[in-house]
Amino acid sequence: MIKRDDCDMAEEYAYYYKSIIDQDRSSIVICNTEHEIIYMNPAAIANYSKRGGSGLIGKSLLDCHNGESVRKIRQVIDWFMEDEDHNIVYTFHNEKQNKDVYMVALRKNGVLIGYYEKHEFRNTEVMKPYDL
Repeated sequence: MIKRDDCDMAEEYAYYYKSIIDQDRSSIVICNTEHEIIYMNPAAIANYSKRGGSGLIGKSLLDCHNGESVRKIRQVIDWFMEDEDHNIVYTFHNEKQNKDVYMVALRKNGVLIGYYEKHEFRNTEVMKPYDL
C-alpha cells in the first residue's frame, strides 16, 4: 500500500475546504493579520460587486470601513491575539437581511494568521427538502 505524506494530504484537503467556502451562499472575505483581503468566495464577489468585487482582493479591508468600524476591527484582532481560545466575536445584527454577523479568528498551530466575517441568516429556508 502506498502511503501519502502529510503535504499530499494537506494539499488534497485544501480542495475540500475551498469547495466548502465557495459553495457557501453567504459572503466570506478572508483577511490576513495585516487586514489585506486575501480571498473572497463567489457570494462575496457578487455581494460586493458595487464596491469592486474581486478587485478588492489584495486591498486593505480597513479602507472599506469608517473610522469607528476600523477601531472595532483592530480591537477584535488584539483580543484574538491575546489568547488562542479567543476565536469568535458577535459584531452586529443586520435587521434588513435578518442575519447575525461575527468575526472569526483563523489560526495555524494556535497562532493567529487572519480572520473572516461569518454571516448567519435567521430566515427560514424556502427551498423544498431534497428538491432535485
